[in-house]
Amino acid sequence: MNPFLWLIDTLITLYIWILIASAILSWLIAFNVVNTRNPIVAGIGEFLYRVTEPALRPIRNLLPNLGGIDISPVILIILLLFLQRFIYWLYIQIAV
Repeated sequence: MNPFLWLIDTLITLYIWILIASAILSWLIAFNVVNTRNPIVAGIGEFLYRVTEPALRPIRNLLPNLGGIDISPVILIILLLFLQRFIYWLYIQIAV
């Protein structure tokens, strides 16, 4: 496998896991399982927000109001998985 392709694949996979962690942390905060006054939790939450919000904000602007349900991480994960598969397909087409 091409090292550049491996790097892109790894970065996309890592970003998907960061999106999942951000969604889980937001649920834990919403249901008062974790306290944001804890500096460790606040630091992790701030990091996840700063990393994921620039990609999620345009999707949230396009979606209609669903009554407090945020499906933008799911849509972004689907788009990233599509991009990952498309890059593999393109690499195979060029290599052949």
